[in-house]
Amino acid sequence: MKRLFVLTPEARNDFRSILADIAEDSPEAAERLRSQFYAEMQQLGRFPGIGHYHDELLGRKYRFWNFRHYVVAYAWEANPIQVISVIHGARDLAAFFSAVKLPDGQ
Repeated sequence: MKRLFVLTPEARNDFRSILADIAEDSPEAAERLRSQFYAEMQQLGRFPGIGHYHDELLGRKYRFWNFRHYVVAYAWEANPIQVISVIHGARDLAAFFSAVKLPDGQ
């Protein structure tokens, strides 16, 4: 089966941190979130144009997609798509993305 998405090390760390926080209260809820996230990322990989742009945060090389309470940023033209971050939507996205190191110095 062809991979439809990859997580950068930063995105993997973001998501692991989210899962660890949730698992403290409910390991089952964390596992459900993990499973749903990977299923949704497969769908996003099949249809990368379903995301939206945030020109004020990152250029048009990146799209954003909302998953539950989280925002997923990804390089949508990459094959497979490249997830660069997973962040809670309540966070200050402008501050977060001003500090994000983009893959390959982009």
